[in-house]
Amino acid sequence: MHLYARVHILEGKAVRLPRGDIADAIFLDADPVARAQGWIAKGADRLHIVDLDAATKGDHRNRDLIRDLIESVDSPVQVGGGVRSSHEVEKLLEDGADRVVMGTVAIVDQVLFWDLCRDHPGRMIVSLDVRPDEELAIRGWTTNSGRYLEEVLIELSSAGAAGFMVAEVGRDALEEPPNFEALRRTLSIVDEPVIAAGGVRNTDDLLELKALEANGNQLSGVVVGREVTAGRFTVEEAAALVRRSAVARGPWSLDDLKAGLNQYRDTVAESFDAESVESFLAWLIKQPR
Repeated sequence: MHLYARVHILEGKAVRLPRGDIADAIFLDADPVARAQGWIAKGADRLHIVDLDAATKGDHRNRDLIRDLIESVDSPVQVGGGVRSSHEVEKLLEDGADRVVMGTVAIVDQVLFWDLCRDHPGRMIVSLDVRPDEELAIRGWTTNSGRYLEEVLIELSSAGAAGFMVAEVGRDALEEPPNFEALRRTLSIVDEPVIAAGGVRNTDDLLELKALEANGNQLSGVVVGREVTAGRFTVEEAAALVRRSAVARGPWSLDDLKAGLNQYRDTVAESFDAESVESFLAWLIKQPR
């Protein structure tokens, strides 16, 4: 699972959005380039850049800054925010973006999105903002699309989307858990990479996202940002966690468990009280399968 660091850019500066509302933007001390370089130096695998001026006002004043930012790091950078035309996609790719992220346009103008996926295979990522009932919000959470997660995933997967970013509308990432069920459903519907983009509260959330699985698919990445600047955990801690090799703990069938239990009784413990059950489970996860 890749660790993506988010950098929001507004008026040429790095900002933090407490609840995703640009009206509440908090300007940070670090300029976007220094902030991006800091993320990578501390262990982030990739960068997720959001141009808030382009997204909210159609103002592309930050494009030169974004090019400088891409050139300043050796890691892949994906860029989103107000990308509404093939020209803007081509410009970002020419400037070195690894992938381009589209949200509203991918949903409301699927003809354009199909064309972009055909012209730039493997480079177009879709950002989906999901409400609790799985309706998708568009235009910066201001409008209900009337479209729902499953149908849009199927359509845009068919179009050739290179992956999907899933975030929750109105959620405070420092107080509320990720929508694990929406992410699990996404994994069950598409085989393209899925990135949890709504942030996390703590390292427990990171561990749960890392373990999330459906249809044999797991998350390809998680985006962090405000939770790090709020001191919930460090980039280094998050990077170490997402790169840690998972220990296989199942699933086992009933026959597997019975066979393991019998083998344990025969070779390790004749009695089987509560303490022995804990010992059995600790023993079982170490057995080759």
